[in-house]
Formats: sequence, structure tokens, C-alpha cells
Amino acid sequence: MGLLGIFKRPERKPKRGPREDLPPDVKHIVEALRSVKDPEIGLDIVEEGLLYGITLEGKKVQVFLFMARSTPECHACQMLAINVQRKILRGIIEILKEEGFKRIEVYNEIGLLLEEWG
Repeated sequence: MGLLGIFKRPERKPKRGPREDLPPDVKHIVEALRSVKDPEIGLDIVEEGLLYGITLEGKKVQVFLFMARSTPECHACQMLAINVQRKILRGIIEILKEEGFKRIEVYNEIGLLLEEWG
């Protein structure tokens, strides 16, 4: 690598997608949730790794997110995190309503219900 080689952009990792062994209806929901963006960094919640589970039962869907805070002792950081979390949760609810779900539940990584609709 020459001297100017250090200024090259790193290769971008391929876009993460649903696992190949997921049922088609779950893959469809994962792809729909790609339109929900983290307002702080602009990545979708799938690419960012926040989405780690979906359970479908008829017109009911449960979404499981990894929403751990990196600095729990910082009160200002917590308020920022809460505002970002609210925007993400609203986005998830809106997308899944558009997909026709009548009951939507969103949980965090320890199983606490963060948001519900229907």
C-alpha cells in the first residue's frame, strides 16, 4: 500500500439480511422493518443489530429488540437514549400496522414490554 493508500475508504460490509432458514412471512417482516431507522446514526434497526427476534401468530406479532444502553450511569445519555428508543418504537408500530397486524408487542432484551398496540 502506497502512502495515499491510507486514505482509501474501507470496504463496506455486505448488508445484513434475514437468515436463510426463516419462514417467508418472518423474512417479509424483517425486510419491512428495514425502513425503521435509528435517528442518531441513520442505520436501519436490522443493519444496526437491534432486531433479534420475531414471533408471528396470525395477526399478532411480537418483536424483540436489543436496546441496552452503553452508559447507564449517565443521566443525559439515558434521556437521549429514551428519546431515540421512542422514535424507533413508533416506527416499528407504524410499519407493522401498515402490514396489517392487529396486535403488536415490542420487547427489550430482558423480556420487558416496551410498547404495544391493538
